[in-house]
Formats: sequence, structure tokens, C-alpha cells
Amino acid sequence: MEENGVIRANVALVDPAAVGQPLTIFVEVQLESERAQLIDATKRAFSAAPEVQQRYYVIGEADFVLVVAVASMSEYEALTRRLFFDNSNVKKFRTFVAMDRVKTGTSVPLP
Repeated sequence: MEENGVIRANVALVDPAAVGQPLTIFVEVQLESERAQLIDATKRAFSAAPEVQQRYYVIGEADFVLVVAVASMSEYEALTRRLFFDNSNVKKFRTFVAMDRVKTGTSVPLP
């Protein structure tokens, strides 16, 4: 399966709280413009931020949904300034703070 590209990577799952990043935050991001080069630039900016654990380009009211791991709300505020307020193509963003990691995983059900 690795040779066929079905298995993309072997990883270790780390407990975020155990390494000082106890806050998991979900962020919906809406863009001003959906021009291809601006979307690509936004994808690159989100991918380059180590706090962004997952990044999804989606259809609906939001253009992106991000999963962010941070140590504190002040660290998250600094991230919002870097990724959202300093990006003239970000129209608005909405934040959801996880109160509990009820179920997380990376497995894909196989037929």
C-alpha cells in the first residue's frame, strides 16, 4: 500500500496537552476574493504556520476550516494577527474553542 501511494505516512500521535499545547481551536475563515492566486497564497500562509494542525479548503459560508493547537489564548491572539488581521484577503473569521477532545483520529474506514 505504501508503494501504491495509499499509505502516505507513518506517524506518531502526540498528546497536545503533554507538550504544552492544551488548546484546540477550530477556525472558519471567509475570504474577500476567491481569485486563484489569492487562494493559493492563503493556502501557503496557513500551511506555513506550525500552529495550524489541519487545513481544509471547503465549500459553504466559509472558505477554509482550520484546526489549531496553541498553548494559550494570547498565543492564539498573536496567530490571528499574523494569519487573519495582517491578510487583506481575509474578510472574517470565526473561532470555536474545544472544551474536550472527545474523539480524535486519523484512521480511514476501509471497504
